[in-house]
Amino acid sequence: MEGPPRVQHLLFSVLLFTAWRMGSGQVHYSVLEEAKHGTFVGRIAQDLGLEVGELVSRLFRVVSKGRKDYLEVNLQNGILFVNSRIDREEMCGRNPVCSIHLEMIVDKPLQVFHVEVDIKDINDNPPMFPENKKEINIAESRPPDTRFPLDGASDADVGESAALTYRLSPSEYFALDVQSNSEQTTSLSLILRKSLDREQTQQHHLLLTATDGGKPELTGSVQLLIKVLDVNDNAPQFDQSVYKVRMLENALNGTLVIQLNASDADDGTNGNILYLFRSPVPPEVQHTFHIRPNTGEIRIKGELDFEKNNRYEIQVEAIDKGNPPMAGHCTVLVEILDTNDNSPQVSVTSLSLPVREDSPLGTVIALISVSDGDSGANGQVTCSLSPTGPFTLVSTFRNYYSLVLEGPVDRESVPTYELVVTARDSGMPALWSTASISVDIEDVNDNAPSFEKPVYTVFVKENNPPGSHIFTVSASDPDAQENSLVSYSLVDRWIGERPLSSYVSVHSESGKVYVLQPLDHEELELLQFQVTARDSGFPPLGSNVSLQVFVLDENDNAPQVLPPLAGSGASGGSVTKLVSQSVAPGHVVMKIRAVDADSGYNAWISYELLPGVGVGHSPFRVGLYTGEIRTTRVLEEADGPLRMLLVLVKDHGEPALSVTATVSVSLLESGQVLKASSEVVGAVAETGVRKETGLIDVNVYLIIAICSVSSLLVLSLLLYVALRCSAPPQGRYGPGKPMLVCSNEAGSWSYSQHRLQKVYSGEETIKNDLMAFSPNLPPCPSQSHSGEQQEYGAEQLGKPKQPNPDWRYSASLRAGMHSSVHLEEAGILRAGPGGPDQQWPTVSSATPEPEAGEVSPPVGAGVNSNSWTFKYGPGNPKQPGPEPKKQTQVSFLLRRKGEASQPHP
Repeated sequence: MEGPPRVQHLLFSVLLFTAWRMGSGQVHYSVLEEAKHGTFVGRIAQDLGLEVGELVSRLFRVVSKGRKDYLEVNLQNGILFVNSRIDREEMCGRNPVCSIHLEMIVDKPLQVFHVEVDIKDINDNPPMFPENKKEINIAESRPPDTRFPLDGASDADVGESAALTYRLSPSEYFALDVQSNSEQTTSLSLILRKSLDREQTQQHHLLLTATDGGKPELTGSVQLLIKVLDVNDNAPQFDQSVYKVRMLENALNGTLVIQLNASDADDGTNGNILYLFRSPVPPEVQHTFHIRPNTGEIRIKGELDFEKNNRYEIQVEAIDKGNPPMAGHCTVLVEILDTNDNSPQVSVTSLSLPVREDSPLGTVIALISVSDGDSGANGQVTCSLSPTGPFTLVSTFRNYYSLVLEGPVDRESVPTYELVVTARDSGMPALWSTASISVDIEDVNDNAPSFEKPVYTVFVKENNPPGSHIFTVSASDPDAQENSLVSYSLVDRWIGERPLSSYVSVHSESGKVYVLQPLDHEELELLQFQVTARDSGFPPLGSNVSLQVFVLDENDNAPQVLPPLAGSGASGGSVTKLVSQSVAPGHVVMKIRAVDADSGYNAWISYELLPGVGVGHSPFRVGLYTGEIRTTRVLEEADGPLRMLLVLVKDHGEPALSVTATVSVSLLESGQVLKASSEVVGAVAETGVRKETGLIDVNVYLIIAICSVSSLLVLSLLLYVALRCSAPPQGRYGPGKPMLVCSNEAGSWSYSQHRLQKVYSGEETIKNDLMAFSPNLPPCPSQSHSGEQQEYGAEQLGKPKQPNPDWRYSASLRAGMHSSVHLEEAGILRAGPGGPDQQWPTVSSATPEPEAGEVSPPVGAGVNSNSWTFKYGPGNPKQPGPEPKKQTQVSFLLRRKGEASQPHP
């Protein structure tokens, strides 16, 4: 009953050994050779710490280098089993250690396990002799104790199964001598126990049997035929029984290995010796070496390769020419020395290519194995990676390396890495080999589309045809494939009571922006909106760009004459004025007020008195820009009782639009004037009582409005002067709002636009401000002045210069009032690419005498005058009536940029 405890002890030892090997980082199993298909080897999933249910999902696979599929893993239960026949002798030869190295690879995450399966030898090969029958010639004269060498048997097994014992069939003449030397070889000799007598026995039949140490024992045998010869009684003798020689594996063909020398005591032909390889000659010896029969020189005739065979045993015999011939024997042991003649071999197994841009650090890219057929230092291999970058080599197990990601990668910077793995041995000189790895970087959507500018400014003329293409936005995305496909869309919002999509649209692929309806500068001067560029990645990324669409004014609105001369069409209304013949020259008969819905130069109104038919020189004139009808001389009876004045009101657009107004002037004597005035006063008195209450309320509101505008004017002037004093000289017009100088007055003023400007911005806010801003454009490179602002004097106000088509109307002060109080428009034309800022007043300065509310230059002011005075008053003090109210005069100084502030009286 010793069997079960012994089995338990053996199993415990195997488990302890396996646990110790796993603790060292590697799993070991063992299996007997010639095991049947399906033989259990080990529970690989359990030993590796893997769940059986995860083997399929994690793509568990077995990689065996240079081996057949001897072993396989059942993915259903995680058991390693024998898949095909394993012949240890075929696999490892006589190597005492024979094992199969397996790599177990799983994904998600990627892991590599190393497993070694030792192949245990069984006694499946019997001892084999080189020949089944051997013939030996022995002269009868040989003395007792003479030794005759025999060829031993060989066993393909290893260990105890290859330990051979020999026995010879019983004989009174011969005995068997077995000797083991330091080279772990066994030599057999047949010893002559007593002298032979050919006349008594000519042949002796013996049986030599070899038995191995396996369980069960296997045997092999050879028949020995001993022939007894007569005559020649001295055999050749070698100096040594065993010769040892060392040769480098790179020895050339024909190199001398050794020269043998044997001696024979006989004379004559019995002493002539021939050297031969003792039969049978092993194939590796016969193909590699050659012996010269007469000299005993052994030379190389093939190629020595340490990796194929590092040791040769050559049996040589020296035979004399006697009759019968006698032979002497010796053994030549040739040891092959290794040289560094094998370059390392690099094998790359790609696992995770291409590499995503967002791969975490430590990601295994590829497995690399290296090998070198040399031994010792010549077979020690080190690996290196070039060029340096976000990858590194990590040694995992002996000659196995992993290519690991150690730094971030960016496909937009480097789309592909060309890596070179160099394996170098430690020989002298060192040999190396390389393997190239092309690592492609897979794109992820990590870049949003980008525009060249954050804001684009577009100018569109009003009254454009529907569907007009006004601009093309373009965004670039450095990503690849669908991550770089950009589509465009509007950031829709409401503008007033209408959605943005009713004004403009953008093509999703080309980025072309279209205007869906005609634009009207009088309704919409600025349209601000945003366009989104979004890629097709997951998740998609996007960015916005702002568009400022400025609607440029065209002269599509004719001037309109305000009451009491208001009318319809190209002809205004008519009015009758009573004028005394005793009025002095320069008397203001009346003032024509007109507005133009356009802006800028198109809204600049001028007045012209058309000549009458059949009438001589008229005693009246009209202010070119004020619209005031004045007398030019003393009225006479010859001028007639009635004068019909036809006033042409036109703008400065291209082409100019105009309207006419008719004024009937009745010339009366002083008494008639008083009578007419009394009638008028009576009529007014009847209606004055009814309107008195309403007028009081209106006057209160008018006073509040006038005070508010005056306060804003003073604040604007102070801010303007402060900015001009603090601003450094600049060569370019930077961003900012255009400066506006405004004036207001109480009295009869004319204004160019009787409406409120509406500016629509991206925040969907409708602004009813005093000025509308314009785009800030850099000056033309051909501009001769570096940031100096040109200012105009009184002469230039009298006859303004024609602006080029690129001038834009930047700001205007618009307010509408009835009857006696009107606001004068003041504006600044901001230069486009053509030149610096210029001021273009809408009031006339062509008359020799400044009127109330007009701009008057100082005495002696020329073109470069920097001082201007605004007067605020009720009207012309020369007119008869109550004492005029006190006038208010505000003086301010306009200076060039960079000039020092000068006091002005």
